[in-house]
Amino acid sequence: MKLKKYRMPHDEYIELQEYPTSEDKTKDNDEIRSEVIPPLVEKLKDLHLRLNAEEKNGILVVLQALDAAGKDETISYIFSNLNAQGLKTTTFGKPTETEQKHDYLWRMQPAIPARGEIGILNRSHYEDVIAPRIHGGLEPGDFPEGEDEDSIWNIRFRQINDYEKYLYENGIHVVKFFFNMSKDEQKDRLLERMKTPDKNWEFSFSDVEERQHWDEYQQVFEEMLNGTSTSYSPWYVLPADDEWHSRRLVTAIMIDLLERLDPKFPEITGEDKDKLKEYIDKLEKE
Repeated sequence: MKLKKYRMPHDEYIELQEYPTSEDKTKDNDEIRSEVIPPLVEKLKDLHLRLNAEEKNGILVVLQALDAAGKDETISYIFSNLNAQGLKTTTFGKPTETEQKHDYLWRMQPAIPARGEIGILNRSHYEDVIAPRIHGGLEPGDFPEGEDEDSIWNIRFRQINDYEKYLYENGIHVVKFFFNMSKDEQKDRLLERMKTPDKNWEFSFSDVEERQHWDEYQQVFEEMLNGTSTSYSPWYVLPADDEWHSRRLVTAIMIDLLERLDPKFPEITGEDKDKLKEYIDKLEKE
């Protein structure tokens, strides 16, 4: 599988519509779910265990999309299989009153994984270059001197890139997934949630209300992806109409990153190795 074709380039502008929302893989859902994903998850689990044991690098995973695109399900079906001790999940909503008194990246710090951990952001700091563009809400203190609501976004893109480079240079690798869903597919998924009593809890009336801004969101997403996909912190654009195919891609991309990091279990050497042998003999003689 060529993962590179899902990776947003960092040196040219790409229109979001160039990325398909479907690759006609929905018909393969059963096969992907039962035969393809399980061995991939097992491989991911082993690599995550090695990452956790080595404590050299951490990974921050960004899941970004409109409602019903598949973020929660990716966490449930893929990441929940990993060792809980080396995993942390943070969901970002509307900034609290306390968070609004700080710079917009301030609330990110508790969500950053330690070395050896995978941290998952269900929505993220990218909300601060998405929602305010659609609904407003920036305060006077949010603008550098001489800037306004037209120029602030490129500044924030640069700030986010600098922040993610800082994380990268300190051993925290940021990988970002954008779930590219069609308007028709979202409609079908929202209707399913609304018509199925056991899924009503997943539905919010605001999900439907936000659809009136669909075209605005697509333009904002396109600018965000182009402005913040870097060589060290890339965006991957997933064909989110194909839900199980997208989950396979997330798993494969995570495996690819971890294999490049090549984590290893620590080896016991020197005096500790001699002490280990001594304690093995001691226990075996009990």
